[in-house]
Amino acid sequence: MIRYSLKRLLSLILSLAVASLVIFFVIEIAPGDPASFMLGINAQPDTVAALRSELGLDQSKFARYADWVGGMVQGDFGTSYTYRTPVAGMISDRLWVSLPLALYALILSTLIAFPAGIYAAARRGKTGDMAVMGATQLGVAVPNFWFAMMLVLIFAINLRWFNAGGFAGWDNGLLAGLHSLTLPAISLALPQAAILARVMRSALLDILGEDFMRTARAKGLSRRQALWRHGLRNALIPVLTIIGLQFSFLLAGAIIIEQVFYLPGLGRLVFQAISARDLIVVESVVMLLVFAVITVNFLVDLAYAAVDPRLRNRT
Repeated sequence: MIRYSLKRLLSLILSLAVASLVIFFVIEIAPGDPASFMLGINAQPDTVAALRSELGLDQSKFARYADWVGGMVQGDFGTSYTYRTPVAGMISDRLWVSLPLALYALILSTLIAFPAGIYAAARRGKTGDMAVMGATQLGVAVPNFWFAMMLVLIFAINLRWFNAGGFAGWDNGLLAGLHSLTLPAISLALPQAAILARVMRSALLDILGEDFMRTARAKGLSRRQALWRHGLRNALIPVLTIIGLQFSFLLAGAIIIEQVFYLPGLGRLVFQAISARDLIVVESVVMLLVFAVITVNFLVDLAYAAVDPRLRNRT
């Protein structure tokens, strides 16, 4: 297990190195100069040059890349061009919204998907199975921002159970913060729950056809008992993959939902930074999100090896 973990860790480090190169140089070659954007079209060339020097934009791209990576290793993401504040502080403030939102949505997604997938697999071909599959098909087809707008219309405007947008802040208490994130979390969770439920059902049905499941049935266990005692654990491998990918998506891909609900999260920060040509913020946030995605995949690989020891000898 240690050897397998070290191999996966080396792969993680190499992936991060390649990702940092791609992120930095793709963003840097984008048209538009941050200094010119900040000063406006009527700025004098010497003023623009002075600001470029102050921001460090007069250095070569390779020197700036080295400074950026070296700073990130030490926890220093640089200083925002627009707000003139440390990027690490800006990310930290926004992460306290995006991370709980992603976890909240993932928990809701799992709580919905697991019972639905197990229920559908236990009643294959019956009315319950067809109802669950129909609901999941609808969940996959409908975009999460549509769910968001419908939830706002029903629960915020008509019933007035929730606010239509904004974040109360954790200073007002855990319940107040979770209350602000409930509608966004449901909007994110429903499509992901539909995908996860279908994967869970498919994995369980595949397991039901295995020899060890037929042996369990031959020993007198009912289909449902065999499913719970022997099938569920063995069906977790593909489900773990989807859960890991979903968490990465929920953390990195919530920009639309954050815009709909006016949440001060990482997605909204990236959107604002792109609009202001604040390259250092864009690069740092995207790199952080890539780090989260790669790290989650690394942890999923380790979970694979824990669930199925045979995988340790394949790489």
